[in-house]
Amino acid sequence: MPPYDPSAFPPFAVTVDLVVLTVRRHALCALAVRRGEQPFQGRWALPGGFVRPDEDLSAAAARELVEETGLCVHEPDAPAQDNGAHLEQLATYGDPERDPRMRVVSVAHLALAPDLPAPRAGGDAHSARWAPVETLLNQASFGRDGEPAAPLAFDHAQILADGVERARSKIEYSSLATAFCPPEFTVGELRRVYEAVWGVVLDPRNFHRKVTGTPGFLVPTGGTTTRQGGRPAQLFRAGGATLLNPPMLRPEV
Repeated sequence: MPPYDPSAFPPFAVTVDLVVLTVRRHALCALAVRRGEQPFQGRWALPGGFVRPDEDLSAAAARELVEETGLCVHEPDAPAQDNGAHLEQLATYGDPERDPRMRVVSVAHLALAPDLPAPRAGGDAHSARWAPVETLLNQASFGRDGEPAAPLAFDHAQILADGVERARSKIEYSSLATAFCPPEFTVGELRRVYEAVWGVVLDPRNFHRKVTGTPGFLVPTGGTTTRQGGRPAQLFRAGGATLLNPPMLRPEV
């Protein structure tokens, strides 16, 4: 058997792409960047970039997250941060035709964070914006300032759809919905996260009963807030549970 010769195989590159989701104005939104370079110059895409030779995949994803959003990765066992985000690996995409430059394999990551401000463009991105995922998923595209809509670059429409479905399914059986909330939040604010991610309207009383009755899901902070208007509402923080028992089942739509 001949010895292994790496040069006998065509080279290929590895990238990380980010599905960055947040809830803005009661809608689930994703970060999109307008590409400043070829290929697909001028088209909207998910943020991301090439993995450097000296970094692993998680480090590359964390670096891109900081560069594109200013968010740091929030470690699950550490206290929540104002600029912290949940980051997890989503899936790998390796269609030989997905990038016209060369063979490129992308390892997509899902990032979730509380209500985020207007994004700033970084790297080779010409501009960046938040867009409701329903707009992106229904059209796989969106225009701006009267421009005709164009498909998202590369295979990013599929990656975005997979990321949104991951978020929708995981908040059923895990405490991941709290990643969309500030460190202290009300049950009403948490309910609006579920409504935005699932695209449904939930009964406030039933929701309150379920989340406060699920062991380890929420912990009262002892404080209240009137930021929602009306009577003071009790504040909670995420409890220690990572899996919800019983789960928060998604309503049939």
